[in-house]
Amino acid sequence: MAYPATGPVRLEVNLADYPVTRALKAGAVRSDLVDLAFTGPKTANEGFKPMLREGRFDAGELAIGTYLQARIYDKPLVLLPAVVMGRHQHQTILARADRGVAQPKDLEGRRVGIRTYSQTTGIWVRGILQHRFGVDLSRITWVCPDESHLAEYRDPPNVERASGRKVDQMLRDGDVDAAIGAAVSDPRVRPLIEDPQAAAEAWCRENQAVPINHLFVVRSELSATRPDAVREIHRMLAESKAAAGPAGAIDFHPFGLDANRRALELMIRYSVEQQIIPRPLAVDELFDATTHAL
Repeated sequence: MAYPATGPVRLEVNLADYPVTRALKAGAVRSDLVDLAFTGPKTANEGFKPMLREGRFDAGELAIGTYLQARIYDKPLVLLPAVVMGRHQHQTILARADRGVAQPKDLEGRRVGIRTYSQTTGIWVRGILQHRFGVDLSRITWVCPDESHLAEYRDPPNVERASGRKVDQMLRDGDVDAAIGAAVSDPRVRPLIEDPQAAAEAWCRENQAVPINHLFVVRSELSATRPDAVREIHRMLAESKAAAGPAGAIDFHPFGLDANRRALELMIRYSVEQQIIPRPLAVDELFDATTHAL
């Protein structure tokens, strides 16, 4: 994909609606150099496969777990140290209390539903289960309706495909004993981790990190040939974040390499342990000369 050597550049972008992106998408943050055309689907993760498999979009958000796989498989994308979606993760795993799943260790020997094994939320939750609660992840069967965003990736042997199913319905029907990322209102279903809000806040303090989900990426060719445009995109993202107001006690959308380094180190560690990627990556490998300096 060729970009003009100088002057304004128009880019197709996959970016969802978040408080930190609202000003940018509404046109309140503008640029004479970069014209961002938001052509992605309303739900950004539906654009991840086209971005990786078909070369769609010049830039946009991407789940960090998916980006690590993209680096392993030499996809022409480069990371900006700009988080557009982050949150606590402890509350995302629900369990069927009527099935004897009262604490995380009870998951061993059980079936747990999740949209796809390589989903970033799942990577965070499994890391928490393993390192905080001592859960043996290999003793769990992970039941997944969808495949990875990357065609090259193959799930570990303890992953079962449940094509055509919905995670919510599997949990409601009792086909799984717990699920990550389900939205179920049912008296038989409860958060697996006790007081998830307090547990999540404690995790952030202990790890000196926030569990980031989606960061911004650009095509490698754009970063190599138009570093001025990439710097301008970063400026626009930062200005849009600032327009959203103060971050609160915890900033779930950190900008800058130093602010994200610890979370990236943890995500890389968890991804290797969970067979999401076959080897460790150094944090600095995730950026190029242009984006590393942002």
